[in-house]
Amino acid sequence: MNKLFKDPWFYFWIAVIVLIIYLVFPKSPPGQYDELASCLTEKGVVMYGTDWCPHCKNQKAMFGNSFKKINYVNCDFNVAECKNKGVTGYPTWIINGESYAGEQSLVKLASLTGCSVN
Repeated sequence: MNKLFKDPWFYFWIAVIVLIIYLVFPKSPPGQYDELASCLTEKGVVMYGTDWCPHCKNQKAMFGNSFKKINYVNCDFNVAECKNKGVTGYPTWIINGESYAGEQSLVKLASLTGCSVN
């Protein structure tokens, strides 16, 4: 085994494999609201929702690709956490300990947190 690590071809083929993986697998493009989503997450903002909720889908669509940066709790899989937070409808945003039910505009989310919308 030691001999394998001394062979320069071993490292060449590892580099080739890494390059192929990098080129073949698509990268997620940056989202238009990455800055806002990151700011909300840094400030401890959490969105509670479900996969089946149409309002949750609308809220996610507002963020587009940037939603991946939102701290999101799926209440279908985290029932106890959602109950403990008092979530009774979807989506529900928890911001500075306050609960905001329903779809929220990006401008409102920004103004509640001091974040900015690009």
